[in-house]
Amino acid sequence: NHTQPKFILLGITDSPWAQAPLFGLFLLIYIVTLAGNVGLMVLVWVAPSLHTPMYFFLTHFSLADICYSTVISPKMLTDLLFGTKTISWAGCMTQFHLFALFVTAECYLLAAMAYDRHVAICHPLLYVTVVSPRACWQLVACSYLVASLSALVFTSCTFGGSFCGPRRVDHFFCDVSPVLRLVCSDTRGSEAAIFALATANGLGTSVVILLSYGRILHTILGMRSAPSRARAFHTCASHLASVSVFYGTLFFMYLQPVSRHGSRDKVASVFYTVVSPMLNPFIYSLRNKEVKAALGKCRRRMLNHC
Repeated sequence: NHTQPKFILLGITDSPWAQAPLFGLFLLIYIVTLAGNVGLMVLVWVAPSLHTPMYFFLTHFSLADICYSTVISPKMLTDLLFGTKTISWAGCMTQFHLFALFVTAECYLLAAMAYDRHVAICHPLLYVTVVSPRACWQLVACSYLVASLSALVFTSCTFGGSFCGPRRVDHFFCDVSPVLRLVCSDTRGSEAAIFALATANGLGTSVVILLSYGRILHTILGMRSAPSRARAFHTCASHLASVSVFYGTLFFMYLQPVSRHGSRDKVASVFYTVVSPMLNPFIYSLRNKEVKAALGKCRRRMLNHC
């Protein structure tokens, strides 16, 4: 592991003419991602009407979006702009570890958000008791704790082998499958451990999400008010669309053997590392009437001060 201390990231494409357009596109996406998620966090902090469990979870969800997007995007943008696609062994391992941590945390935060909505819609009289501030902090703390332990396992399995030959990572960041392909020693045990843990995290949280939204839809169908049903269906549909894109690409990437991975991995990775963090603030909150009302109040307050 010390004879060749650097990896070479081959990037999204090796076409010179595509580097500048891709840099401009991904820079714009990254700026929108930061602006949307930071803006949402600040709005929740300054607007008393948004001091509820739902937006508490959303702020942590936005924080996870910012963190794992920042782990990937700046390095990718630098590589596209300057063509310096090398990364140290420690840098590669750190990038993957942080990425695994925040992506896994986001899975558990999505499950916590789905559970919060389930209690709010299906058991409104118990909501204040069940989803208390203490329970919210416990759910968030457990999300980060499980994510931290999972990331340690993922990282040790991915970087615990012996690397030899040219360390050319056929990806735009240090991910499991392209790094494991460079390992000279037997990786079957590492692959099995990664697959088992990814399955437990992914399927476990997705089952909670599907059961929660299933109960929500069942409750919605029992509502007598047509406008209430329409609003609830609209909210659930947009949330489930975001969850489907996120989990669909994750399952495609991590619930298959390393030998089956190919060029389509880069396209799938772009969705959950670059596109999804940009869209989430708009899907989960900025189309929400409470957020729009809070934005309006903040705007009027700023205009009055001016």
